[in-house]
Amino acid sequence: MENEALLEKFQTLTDEKNYRELSVYLDDQLITDIAELIHEDPDEADVIINNLSITRAAAAFRILDFPLQEDVIRTLSAAKIAELMNELPADDRTAFLEELPSEAVKELIKLLDPEERRITLSLLGYKENSVGRIMTPDYIAVREEWTVKRVLDYIREYGKDSETIDVIYVIDEKGHLLDDFRIREFLLVSTDTVVHTLMDDRFVSLHANDDQEEAIQVFRMENRVALPVADDQGILLGIVTIDDMLWIANEEHTEDIQKIGGTEALDEPYLDMPLLKLVKKRVGWLVVLFIGEMLTATAMGFFEDEIAKAVVLALFVPLIISSGGNSGSQASTLIIQAMALGEITVTDWWRVMRREILSGLLLGGVLGCIGFIRILLWNTLFHTYGAHTVLIGATVGISLVGVVLWGTLSGSMLPLVLKKCGADPATSSAPFVATLVDVTGLLIYFSVAYTLMKGILL
Repeated sequence: MENEALLEKFQTLTDEKNYRELSVYLDDQLITDIAELIHEDPDEADVIINNLSITRAAAAFRILDFPLQEDVIRTLSAAKIAELMNELPADDRTAFLEELPSEAVKELIKLLDPEERRITLSLLGYKENSVGRIMTPDYIAVREEWTVKRVLDYIREYGKDSETIDVIYVIDEKGHLLDDFRIREFLLVSTDTVVHTLMDDRFVSLHANDDQEEAIQVFRMENRVALPVADDQGILLGIVTIDDMLWIANEEHTEDIQKIGGTEALDEPYLDMPLLKLVKKRVGWLVVLFIGEMLTATAMGFFEDEIAKAVVLALFVPLIISSGGNSGSQASTLIIQAMALGEITVTDWWRVMRREILSGLLLGGVLGCIGFIRILLWNTLFHTYGAHTVLIGATVGISLVGVVLWGTLSGSMLPLVLKKCGADPATSSAPFVATLVDVTGLLIYFSVAYTLMKGILL
């Protein structure tokens, strides 16, 4: 394994205190391998960072997970931290600082150069999870009256400081965004072509206050490597690049999966999180779900007389409530995922409801038939349910249709309702929906039983 060879070579050179050769060796490695080396040997992070060129040190630092970034910073001298912080791209620096306690942020900002400090404070001024927090001011902007030759000369002079030169932006004298071009459009025309003759005024931009999740959908739909960010007046403030969007998409997906599983989102890797903090993240939902499940006992107590008269009804309670919970969990997971991918919105609620009504009836019908056949077959083989087997089977079968239908409707509509109320749809987790359907499923089951068996078994 290459990483094992890298670690062995690093340890050999470190033991020999051959730092000159170590610097040359580290600068010759892939950035991802350097990041992996830091992960494998975090105690030597200061040696690794101090023996890398500052450009490569910043490139490696920016792809580390936040807890490891925090550990690395603690090992470095103030001078090296200042050098590293100033070298980091503005968006990556902001992403790191926003995770730190306020006192630590104040101290680190003091280490920044005046211009980098101004940029960082500006980005931190935008609300959390907004596009403004992840945009970078490092982009190439040209004027509409320039020729293509002047544009290319400008890119050669200033392009090295830009986050990307794949996309070039056109602005007026006040900084208003007028258009954007892929660089290939300048490379494929005559150098004396004037920029405004190429403009079609068809461009897509983000607003600085847009939610990051919404920006992900725009990137997906527009198939862009970068998008400009403007303010209310249309002034170009910065750009957001696809690498930032991929990072945000991964974080959002991870957070949604954790919420769907019935826990608070973890802000650290699972193995790095202290046990008590991990328990705290999980216990809240478990308490809520436990209290909700206590209502199941209350519902069964309400039908105590019916159960006493027909004890056989109690045998199918787990079957009924688990079927409803499973169907609800399925529906909520599908809808949350579809919303995350932008396939459906709140305005599609009626289309979703119609589909889930049909789905619920069909799914419930399948389970109901299986339940009915199973009861008849079991009674034929073992004479378990007595003279009223068909009635019991019908009760279970019809109840399953009702409970599964209710489960699919609850699971599909709850995320949409939460979204409409401004809450995170992922909080309508599968365990939450299952608990809700458990309680209501009992009401459906015993109501069907009472209606069909009144005067016979009840």
